[in-house]
Amino acid sequence: MPLIDPVLLKERLAGQAGRFDVDALDSCDSTSSELLRRAALGAPPGTVVVADRQLAGRGRRGRSWSSSPADSLTFSLLWRLPAGRVPGGLSLAVGVALAQALDALGANGVRLKWPNDVLLAGDTGFAKLAGVLVELASDRRGTQACIGIGINLAQPAGDFPQAVAGLSQAMARVPERHDMLAALLLALLDMLDRFAQAGFGALKDDWLAWHAWQDRPVQLLGEGEVPLVGVCRGVDDDGALLLETAAGLSRILAGDLSLRAA
Repeated sequence: MPLIDPVLLKERLAGQAGRFDVDALDSCDSTSSELLRRAALGAPPGTVVVADRQLAGRGRRGRSWSSSPADSLTFSLLWRLPAGRVPGGLSLAVGVALAQALDALGANGVRLKWPNDVLLAGDTGFAKLAGVLVELASDRRGTQACIGIGINLAQPAGDFPQAVAGLSQAMARVPERHDMLAALLLALLDMLDRFAQAGFGALKDDWLAWHAWQDRPVQLLGEGEVPLVGVCRGVDDDGALLLETAAGLSRILAGDLSLRAA
């Protein structure tokens, strides 16, 4: 399978092509690691690294995310938020952009899980379709965001800590990769512009519309902590999880969330 061709991608990005600088690699350790190295050398916002193969891709909490061209689409986007814009909820906003783009491409059953997973709803429950990893660095000019995205095109084989799915299970035909990447980048551009102007609070209702576990019993795992159980009540304007427990409504900033039997 040939690499992503930036010229073909530019055609699909049309009038917004000038806001991106895309480099396609055969392989790298991870697209986010490569992008952060380029950022340190002065790469501008809008830089995109897309790789056919990730040899040491990174997910949340140090988990790995490998990729191959026929089975996944992995890329990272460098962005900068203006000074004064709090980045809380940015990974959720990215999830909204992905869900909207995949839905527009014809995927059925796309849902979102706090804080940064895209799920696919099926007859036996939910499975992970895509993941988001946002890495932030701030200076006097604002906040730099390295937004890493990995989408399963085919259902991965092997043992995983949670059920996994591929885009091929959500649609009759997976779109050509240039078409898909262009649609995702354009959706991200629109969402990031909205986020820069008004923050996550203006996007919260969009996220809730895709939320898989609203008002359902869940369990939250933290680092070395006793699991916290309750009912998921959505998120606040900063992207924090709202968990209703026996002690009342708690505002959660980090942790691994899973469904539990009612």
